Amino acid sequence: MRASTRGFTLIELLIVVAIIGLLASIAIPNLLNALDKGKQKRTMSDLRSISTAVEAYAVDNTHYPIVSSVVAIKAVVDPVFIDTIPQYDGWRHDLQVESMSTQYTIYSQGKDATGSDCSPAVTTTFNSEICITNGRFTRYPEGTQQ
Repeated sequence: MRASTRGFTLIELLIVVAIIGLLASIAIPNLLNALDKGKQKRTMSDLRSISTAVEAYAVDNTHYPIVSSVVAIKAVVDPVFIDTIPQYDGWRHDLQVESMSTQYTIYSQGKDATGSDCSPAVTTTFNSEICITNGRFTRYPEGTQQ
């Protein structure tokens, strides 16, 4: 055997792999959290856009549209008040609509797509609903999300 052979030993390679694994275990949860935060912000932006279109409809017609789904609201406000209405939230779940002539609520059921609680609140989980009622967010995320 030659003593002057160059290369990495097995121990050195294992140490490098362990360090890469440690860094990945720290980075991946932060990445997933950032992705969910982006989906949450996109959902809020889409809800605001739909709300603006519904408010513009109400200005022209003196009442809110009477509908119960995003598809139905699309037929009323698209393309006059909004070019393309978003039908899904950031997690690709259907947006929910409850609209009468005097008030409306548009909401996302959150990451887990369950529930319909639009009571006024500040939420701290990605599973909580995001709601906009009559042009104002009534249930919305704030602070660190889990």
